[in-house]
Amino acid sequence: MLRGVLYSLMAIVLSSALAACVQLSSIEGLPRPPRAAIEAYSLTGRIAVHQGEQRYSAGIAWQHDALRDEILLSSPLGQGIAELTRDAGGARLTMSDRKEYSASDWEGLSARMFGFPLPLSLLPRWVVADAPEGATLDASGRPKHFVAAGWTVDYPDYENEAESALPQWVELKRDDIELKLKIDEWQIVK
Repeated sequence: MLRGVLYSLMAIVLSSALAACVQLSSIEGLPRPPRAAIEAYSLTGRIAVHQGEQRYSAGIAWQHDALRDEILLSSPLGQGIAELTRDAGGARLTMSDRKEYSASDWEGLSARMFGFPLPLSLLPRWVVADAPEGATLDASGRPKHFVAAGWTVDYPDYENEAESALPQWVELKRDDIELKLKIDEWQIVK
């Protein structure tokens, strides 16, 4: 009789453990929210900007919400190169030597620093593939290509095959300017 009780108890424990595993798998496999509903996120990866013979590349850690952006650019060894911030007070770039540059918006700041404006105010939506109507879609129904504000935007790779997956690779081109963003990790803030 004791043996039967032990077997029953073990069966209950094992089935509970299996149920917990199934529940964890389904939580991990939950789809991302709709792209247009993603208001706050953070990402890490690498960025490269090319214009003619000029080339800039860095690691990137970006925290975005509707009111503020903080972008930390770092060298391949992980040392901070620069920090960009955007809020109601404007846009600022702080270099590793503590020199600070500012402008009323990101486009003005990038024009001042690089000699050409980057679409930084549009980039927070484009990076999550919140594409305008008329974008070309891939086989999974995700944005693959569009042109907006004079920029050609391509999404060569996503984190997985799900329709709600976020990009792992974003390319922007305009004239002789090219920006490539390789995203290693996403975190959606709720």
